[in-house]
Amino acid sequence: MTLNLIDDPWIPVLCEDGTRWVIAPWQMAQPGILRPDWPRPDLNIACYELLIGLVFLADPPASNGEWQRRIAPDPDRLKQKLATFAPAFNLLGVGPRFLQDLELLQGTPNPIDMLFMDSAGANTASNNADLIVHRGRYAKLDLPLAAMALYAFQAHAPSGGAGNRTSMRGGGPLVTLVDPGDGLWSLVWANIPCGAPSVPASLPWMKHTRISDKGQQALPPDGRVFDVEAFFGMPRRLRLVGDDTGIVGVIQKPSGTNYALWKHPLSPYYRMKAGAEWLPKHPRAGRFGYRNWLGVLSREARSETTELSLSLRDWAQRGGEAAVLVAGWAMDNMKPRDFVLSAQPLLDLSVVAEDMLVGMILAAEAAAVALREALAPILAGGEAREAEREAFFSATEDQFLTHVQALKVGADPRAAWLADLRRQALTQFDALAVPGLDQRETDGIERIVKARKHLAGAFAGYGRQGRDIFEQLGIDPPVVKKARTSA
Repeated sequence: MTLNLIDDPWIPVLCEDGTRWVIAPWQMAQPGILRPDWPRPDLNIACYELLIGLVFLADPPASNGEWQRRIAPDPDRLKQKLATFAPAFNLLGVGPRFLQDLELLQGTPNPIDMLFMDSAGANTASNNADLIVHRGRYAKLDLPLAAMALYAFQAHAPSGGAGNRTSMRGGGPLVTLVDPGDGLWSLVWANIPCGAPSVPASLPWMKHTRISDKGQQALPPDGRVFDVEAFFGMPRRLRLVGDDTGIVGVIQKPSGTNYALWKHPLSPYYRMKAGAEWLPKHPRAGRFGYRNWLGVLSREARSETTELSLSLRDWAQRGGEAAVLVAGWAMDNMKPRDFVLSAQPLLDLSVVAEDMLVGMILAAEAAAVALREALAPILAGGEAREAEREAFFSATEDQFLTHVQALKVGADPRAAWLADLRRQALTQFDALAVPGLDQRETDGIERIVKARKHLAGAFAGYGRQGRDIFEQLGIDPPVVKKARTSA
């Protein structure tokens, strides 16, 4: 069995008319294709990254001006440009193999399902600890599915035990993809960085692995923050093992490429302070909502410590509003907790409106903290109060998005947003505090009444939390009169 990832049709896609095709990569530029159609959402996101990487490899725009001139799809041109790289994209066979170590690795193969982030590792399985992660789901993979799983694993590789490196973005990076909403080619072209075409020799599996057994690091070339290897990194030393029916195992050796200081163009970054090293952002488990926008979809107030993905920054020069696919595995070290996938708006706001947006999000954060602290006489600390904080953000999502529409037309919704925050916080507090209140001890009732008074006062601008809410909204807090002293 053979598979060439450039020449052969192998990528399942969903079309506008509801039909499903299997295409070769150059056919991504044909009309009528909506999106990849793999059986797992993490593979669909990785497939977007692979297709973007292939175009960047073979035929990227030199500038945003050229990007605009070439916005119309040209499948024949793409087919011609990609053909040069076909010898480097064999999944099996003699010679270089796609994303696999050039050395013919020896050893006992691991089960093929090690390529999936939510599969159980050897220790997890031997300890019968695979309650969330799972063992033995994939005894064998067909070649297309194995190729896509291999790419996703190398691009997002988590911690994997001694010497097994994470991806250049760490385990389970956050991915942000601009989606103009006009099908597969529209999304791929929207996220292509500007650059120059590469050559097959630039791909890491075309040469011997840069071993990192003594802590060696691989830096971006020529002082840049990335090149084409950002899309085709090889942190893991792997060789697929196949038979006549598919891929049945993976041989892995430690000490693959240890990437340092790279910045992937499809992920946002942060740093602890100005001048420190940039680090990739990772998703948190749970729903991605407006509380997560800062530093991912919208700049933060301290912009010198956060940076949106290059794809989003480029889009500011290329087009107007669009959707953004936000995705990634939320990890707890080696353990997957949740796969986050969300479509969010990418807004084209004035500087003044953008400042209001940032303030509204930060005010909601301050309001949620005020609610959590006010619940101390009612709920124990930890998960119970944190759950109420999360519920607060979910309950105010629709109102926030309504106010975003007001910002887009030049209105000022900050006072209305303050009222929404107050209403939701007090509603949640009362829903927990009022039932059974008359059954409590007198001192318990007194603490609850006092906590509600302080919570209501925060939304009038009083106290530390109230000053924080008002400051983020740009509203002057009330002037507190000093008590008179007796003569």
